Amino acid sequence: MRFPNKYLRNIKPYKLASHLIWSVKPEERCEILKLDWNEATIPPSPHVKQKVLELVNGPDFFNLYPTTHNERLLELLSDYVGLDKEYIQYFASSDALHEYICKVYISVGDPVLILGPSYDNFRLTCQANGANVFFSNYTDDFEFNASQFISDIRNIEPAVVYICNPNNPTGNIHSSDFIESLLQEFSDTLFLIDEAYYEFSMLTVKDLVLKYDNILISRTMSKAFALANFRVGYLIASKENVQFVNRIRNPKNVSTIAQTAAIAALENIDYMQSYVHEVLNAKERFVNCLQKYKHIRVFSGHGNFVLLRFATHEEKLKLLCHLANNKIFVRDTTQEHSVENCFRVTCGTCQQMERVIECISQFYAQEKYCNI
Repeated sequence: MRFPNKYLRNIKPYKLASHLIWSVKPEERCEILKLDWNEATIPPSPHVKQKVLELVNGPDFFNLYPTTHNERLLELLSDYVGLDKEYIQYFASSDALHEYICKVYISVGDPVLILGPSYDNFRLTCQANGANVFFSNYTDDFEFNASQFISDIRNIEPAVVYICNPNNPTGNIHSSDFIESLLQEFSDTLFLIDEAYYEFSMLTVKDLVLKYDNILISRTMSKAFALANFRVGYLIASKENVQFVNRIRNPKNVSTIAQTAAIAALENIDYMQSYVHEVLNAKERFVNCLQKYKHIRVFSGHGNFVLLRFATHEEKLKLLCHLANNKIFVRDTTQEHSVENCFRVTCGTCQQMERVIECISQFYAQEKYCNI
């Protein structure tokens, strides 16, 4: 077909996981344990529901565009991040922010380097805008070779380097000192640090935006804050970079309901922190329980998820099917060969993860696996 732009004609789509939860009746959703998109596994703070209900039951506003500058939201983000609000801007998801970043900082034909395997939607966003995407991958055992990565940056000379920190799906994390060394050595290269899972790792490089203009940080409120359906993300960057992105940012694309939900969630940080604490405890218990299966390699990392590698592709597929038959959905990883025998499990509450542990135990209790 001749109408789509030439970069889309042979592009590899971003592969979505099962979204069966939206094909069942609302009352049946409670039976499904959705652990495939790294969303929160509980509703957001009750304060969010209260404020949203107050909004929709209040004076009519649906015919109006949202406010284009929500001072309260920016102030709360500023308090939460620990930087002045001039270093922050909110967007309709971190995915939307990534699209703006591609438009502002990447020209057609520019090389982009991704430390992978990683979040594949960023690759798609870059290629759809005409960028040439390259990968510098972790080893097959998901170890990081810093010298190789630095060599790849030198050889490729990318306009942008994308580092998911912690990385999705492997869980690797990089120190602030290492990232600062990259900013210093490659001052003509822009580094996009995706901190989608910051709340679970508690490592951030946000203070580097005060010293360097070649770093952008993206964050989301879809994970720890449980606002995935509201689509809220934000940028942390130098004042100049925030102003550059603002030049093309459509300020009316974050709905009033989403802005209200984000404000309510930020007004109740304790709720989010309590959920993160439980997830990390449940994750530790889950990882410990998996240790008895010697043929499964567990990569626990620093996010709200665990990556599992199986001895064979067949075993992985059979366990995926067994979990799905029990209405537990996890993420089949397909980015590249190193993860082809793996799947990723989002970690939820202690009670939810006990259900997963029991389901896996049932699978390996079958006659074929009784001696494993």
